[in-house]
Amino acid sequence: MEKITVIGAGSWGTAISFVLAENGHDCLLWTRRDEQVVEINEKHTNNSYLPGIRLPENLKAVSDLKQAVDHAETIVIAIPTKAIRDICKAIGEIVNRKCLFVHVSKGIEPDSLKRISEVIEEEISPDKRQAVVALSGPSHAEEVVLRHPTTITAASNDQQAAECVQDLFSNNYFRVYTNSDLTGVEIGAALKNVIALAAGISDGIGYGDNAKAALITRGLAEISRLGVKMGANPLTFSGLTGLGDLIVTCTSLHSRNWKAGNLLGKGNSLEEVVSGMGMVIEGVRTTKAAHQLAKLHGVSMPLTEALYAVLFKDVPPKEAVDKLMNRTKKHEIEDFFLND
Repeated sequence: MEKITVIGAGSWGTAISFVLAENGHDCLLWTRRDEQVVEINEKHTNNSYLPGIRLPENLKAVSDLKQAVDHAETIVIAIPTKAIRDICKAIGEIVNRKCLFVHVSKGIEPDSLKRISEVIEEEISPDKRQAVVALSGPSHAEEVVLRHPTTITAASNDQQAAECVQDLFSNNYFRVYTNSDLTGVEIGAALKNVIALAAGISDGIGYGDNAKAALITRGLAEISRLGVKMGANPLTFSGLTGLGDLIVTCTSLHSRNWKAGNLLGKGNSLEEVVSGMGMVIEGVRTTKAAHQLAKLHGVSMPLTEALYAVLFKDVPPKEAVDKLMNRTKKHEIEDFFLND
C-alpha cells in the first residue's frame, strides 16, 4: 500500500483516485471546494463530474493543500494545464522530501511552449522530486469508473519510475504499459485535442465518416511531423497516446473537445461554447500552442492552422474546410513525416 495524493477532483482526477483506492492504496483526493470534500467523504459520490457513481469508501478528500502534499509519497496532478504551473509552485514550497510526480493532464503551455513535465520540473526542484511520469492514453473517466477495460501508458525518462507507476495503477480493468518516449507521449496527448475539435466541427457542419477518417489520418500525420521534429520516436504516434487517443477523442460523445467542436460547427461562437460547457476545453488552448510550435520548428500543420483561423481569426468553419481541400496536391507517404 502506497500513500498517494491526487491533485484535482474533476472527472479524471476522481476516476484515477477510484482506481488507486480500489487497488488498496491510501489515496487522498485534493479539491479547492469544501462542499466537494464533504460530498466525497460522507456520501462517497462526486455527482458534478461522475453522476451515479459510488466511490470507494477508503477514498478520502481534503481541501488543505499542505495536508494533501504531506500525506503523499506519490503526487498525481490531474488539473487543467492552465493551472498546473501555479499549483506546482505551491506544492514546491510545501513538499519537504522527494516525491514521485505523475501527471495525467494533456496540453502544452502557450507562449512558453513547455510540455507538462517540463513545467513540473521548472517549478519543483530536483531535491524534491524523484522523477516525473506522464500517464496518458485513450481513457474516458466515465468508462474507467464502470470498470470497462482501459489501456494507457506511463512515460518517463526514468524507466524505474514508469514501472513504479505501472505497478501502482494496474489491475484487471486498467492496464498500464510503459514508454521511454516522454516527449512523444506528451505531444500526442496534447495535440489529439486539437484534432478532436476539428472532428467535432466536421460533424457539426454535417459531414460524414469520410471527412472524419481523413481528419484522424491527416491529423496523425501533423502530430507525428511535429513530434519527430521535437525529438520524439515516430513509433509512439502509432500507439496508445497517438492513434489510440485520437480515435477515442475524435469519435466519442464523452469527449468535451469533440462536443465543443460540434457546437462550433453548428454556428456557435467560441465564447458561447466556452461559457455554455462550463468545463475546460483543452484543445482551444493547445491549438494556440500548436500554432506557435509549428512556426517555431518550421513544420507544416494545415489542419491546425485551419482550426487556429476558426478559433482566433473568426474564419467560418466551412470556409476553412474549403481552403484545406484546395491546397496544392501532395504525395501521401512522403508527406507523412515531411513538411508540405
